[in-house]
Amino acid sequence: MSATPVPRRILPVIVASQLAGTSLWFAGNAVMPDLQRRGGLPVEALGDMTTAVQLGFIAGTLAFAFFAIADRYSPRRIFLVCALLGAGFNAATYLVGASLWPLLSLRFAAGFFLAGIYPVGMKIASGWFDRDLGKALGYLVGALVLGTALPHLIRPLGRDLPWESVMLSVSGIVASGGLLMYALVPDGPHLRTNARFDLTAFGAIFGSADFRASAFGYFGHMWELYALWAFIPAYLAAYDAGVPGISSSISFWSFLVIGAGAIGCIAGGLVSLRLGSAKVAFAQLAASGACCLVSPLAFWTPYPVMLAFLAFWGVVVVGDSAQFSALNARYAPSHLVGSALTIVNCIGFAITIVSIQLLNNVMSVTGAQYVFLLLIPGPILGLIALLRLARQ
Repeated sequence: MSATPVPRRILPVIVASQLAGTSLWFAGNAVMPDLQRRGGLPVEALGDMTTAVQLGFIAGTLAFAFFAIADRYSPRRIFLVCALLGAGFNAATYLVGASLWPLLSLRFAAGFFLAGIYPVGMKIASGWFDRDLGKALGYLVGALVLGTALPHLIRPLGRDLPWESVMLSVSGIVASGGLLMYALVPDGPHLRTNARFDLTAFGAIFGSADFRASAFGYFGHMWELYALWAFIPAYLAAYDAGVPGISSSISFWSFLVIGAGAIGCIAGGLVSLRLGSAKVAFAQLAASGACCLVSPLAFWTPYPVMLAFLAFWGVVVVGDSAQFSALNARYAPSHLVGSALTIVNCIGFAITIVSIQLLNNVMSVTGAQYVFLLLIPGPILGLIALLRLARQ
């Protein structure tokens, strides 16, 4: 246990605030079918919207790290300001309607301020949890997963709501998360100031064989993760074309498939206490890669079987995220931990842009039932890289 007693409210409040804040991520994806129907947006707009958020997150992460924002100011204040600004840019979609380029600009801004929510929420947690930080991170990554899935739940709960109301609801949730964090979670006793971000440390960071193993395993994981999350609704919609009458439940099942990953995060964290993070990450990445391989077959199974398959995939595709975070932090050079994690995270999210755009451009040719085969190289290369650590 930590030397300083942690009030019982701290972890639940951080988790709830993180869940609320990260609902920004896929808010645009949840209403994309409405935008495409009413505004005539192209099919490729789904991938473009997701890419805009990822680009914004990369830019925000680099800016926050370079200027040491979370070290100069209280992280809880940064979390609040970014939650309010992110909510504001998300709500501004009400004003621009279904105009593609303004929408992409607003999604980029939302991604930028997500860099002050997700990573900063982790920093707030590290200020309260020391020896038991791994357990806390498992819950926080689970909150990220549920937050990412949340807009897909708002859509079916408000069947009669226009898409503008869905976006405004997400903005209200995000802002509430920022206010909750600021009001109930003071800066913790273990809060540390990180070394200034050093981009020139790139060579030194990847000089460690163990760090290369964990980082490249993480890159393989990221090739698959966000592309799967982005195109799950398209996969379900394509299945719906052959099974009429289920289109009204696509958003709900998208929420369940993505949200199921919270189970994998928490369970993976518990199992890692006995087996180690490398073995848990290896097993989940292997299971997820196998799901990529059989995804075309699952498309032709009965509806309950296909949904069960996707739910299992949702569990394992992200369950290794917290373990990769732990491995990267463990094997990064001790004097360059902050720079190492920033660089690896930015590379990882840049990889998601490539895989998302790949699927976005070829789905009209392959069909949604076959498009996930393009994700197989990620898990394979990630497993090859991770094998070094899993054998230890």
